[in-house]
Amino acid sequence: MARLGIPLVPAVAVGARAVHGWNPEAYAKLVGVAYRPASKLSPAVLAERIDRVLASTVRLVERMPGPVLAWTPSERERTVRELAFHVFRLSLAFIEGMDRGDFPQRWLEARVPPEIGDAAALAAYGARVRERLARWFAGAAPEVYGHVVQVYYGPQSGHDLLERTTWHAAQHLRQLYVLAERRGVTPPEPLPVDAFEGLPLPESLW
Repeated sequence: MARLGIPLVPAVAVGARAVHGWNPEAYAKLVGVAYRPASKLSPAVLAERIDRVLASTVRLVERMPGPVLAWTPSERERTVRELAFHVFRLSLAFIEGMDRGDFPQRWLEARVPPEIGDAAALAAYGARVRERLARWFAGAAPEVYGHVVQVYYGPQSGHDLLERTTWHAAQHLRQLYVLAERRGVTPPEPLPVDAFEGLPLPESLW
């Protein structure tokens, strides 16, 4: 991959030709097969879905005592507090990437700031992120979602990046529900599975 100038996976190489980034249509052309893209939810629907995911995450976090937030489950290399923060941070990264035109990997590796130490502070941060996204979506023209963002794993349209951000946040919400119940925390509401319909979520929880 380094020889072909590919900095990170995912990528597909055939001989001296390569496609970098998540681009199934270009992959198909590279290997000479027909490709029919899966239908995507519209940006307006995706905006509504990620808002619901964030709202559910905020309400769940509010229920979590300090020892649960500080717990590191065996399936993760981060604490529950870090996982919940990650849901909010990755969602905020979407609009930062759209505004800047690039999306570095370090945004998704951000750690929880010291001032976000308890459930109230974490939920308040999540609520602020949700408000920022709502304002951004309200002011975004439809053509914005056709703009290309230079994401760390390859160029992506705004529509594709929003879809990935939405299912990424939704996948972690699924995990947080399981972890909360494992530690005896009763979620404030059932997992909003209808908000996941039409998203390319992984079958595996982990």
